[in-house]
Amino acid sequence: MADVTFFEKPGCQGNQRQKTLLAAAGHTVHARSLKTEVWTAEGLLAFLGRLPVPEWFNRSAPAIKLGHIDPDALDVRQALTLLLENPLLIRRPLMQVGEERMVGFDAAAVDAWIGLRGVEIPAGNIEACVHGPAGHGNCGSAGHGEDHARVGNH
Repeated sequence: MADVTFFEKPGCQGNQRQKTLLAAAGHTVHARSLKTEVWTAEGLLAFLGRLPVPEWFNRSAPAIKLGHIDPDALDVRQALTLLLENPLLIRRPLMQVGEERMVGFDAAAVDAWIGLRGVEIPAGNIEACVHGPAGHGNCGSAGHGEDHARVGNH
């Protein structure tokens, strides 16, 4: 079993599902907030550096969905600046076991990495954002509407 440092958006139902799967597989999950972590460019690059820049971003963030930010048009410096200014734009979760790191929650990749030990994986995209009838408010986002989209609080 692994000790997993799990950087999440507190209140996110999708991250809660992912933590539940890890715990069901016998792993110890140490949840930490993406919002309150003191990130540096080097710290983010330790997680994101092997991926193409567009894969660094949470595609469910309203600022991205509405076209205010286009991850495909950013270079490394621009992307890091945006992510450091607003960590909720970071694709999540970020997970670390020892010195090994993973971005996002691809169940097959997580299983190959640390094992999901036969835990039943729910249908659909386990990395996708989950919203209840109240929309973004259920995942802990502070705002709604245009302000919510502008700041990328998702």
